[in-house]
Amino acid sequence: MLSKVLICVPTYNESENICEILNRLETAITKLENLFDFTILLIDDNSPDGTAKIVAEARFDHVEILSRAEKGGLGPAYLAGFAWGLERNFDLFVECDADGSHQPEELHRLLEAIDGSALVIGTRWMTGGKVINWPIHRRLISRIGTKYAQIALRLPYRDLTGGYRVLTGACLESIRLETVETLGYGFQIEIAMRTHDAGLSIVQVPITFIERTRGKSKMSKEIVWEALKQTTKWSFSRS
Repeated sequence: MLSKVLICVPTYNESENICEILNRLETAITKLENLFDFTILLIDDNSPDGTAKIVAEARFDHVEILSRAEKGGLGPAYLAGFAWGLERNFDLFVECDADGSHQPEELHRLLEAIDGSALVIGTRWMTGGKVINWPIHRRLISRIGTKYAQIALRLPYRDLTGGYRVLTGACLESIRLETVETLGYGFQIEIAMRTHDAGLSIVQVPITFIERTRGKSKMSKEIVWEALKQTTKWSFSRS
């Protein structure tokens, strides 16, 4: 029996990008259908621009839609997707952005790397990783944020805020998702920390990250502050 893979794609006002990224995902998974049984789950936070409606009308072959009542942040969106997949006995869970920054054509490399591990982190800041079209301030925020988390939490991973990942269902069931605290990009740090602390294996795979060309980034000062504050809090609790 093929392993069941759920590709979780959170959306909020991604009408300009969503059909392109879903078409690319459909093409990528078609090449892997002899190895995995795929479902793509769109997790939409009631996008005012009609993102979910556009997807529903397009009738993609592998796509399901999980609609949420309001914008709740990246972390809660992924947690809702994970819960949906665990209830349906999926084996592997992929995190993938809807804005084109994560390349569906690299999905096969992340899935290949999960063998025997609990979490694969697509990594920008390692040999073979690339970041394209990012302004210098975004590069600095990402690199400094990861370095701070590495030092404060004593974690060896090079891209703790990276959001292109594969997790096993067993990993998700081991790390007490019901107690996850973060809403924004600090969610990625928290999941890596919990996986590491559970003694589970984490693998890093280089990826190419390309800044969105359409739509508006969800990054904000509040999201950065939340990640910094929570990381500092965790550092004291782990000392």
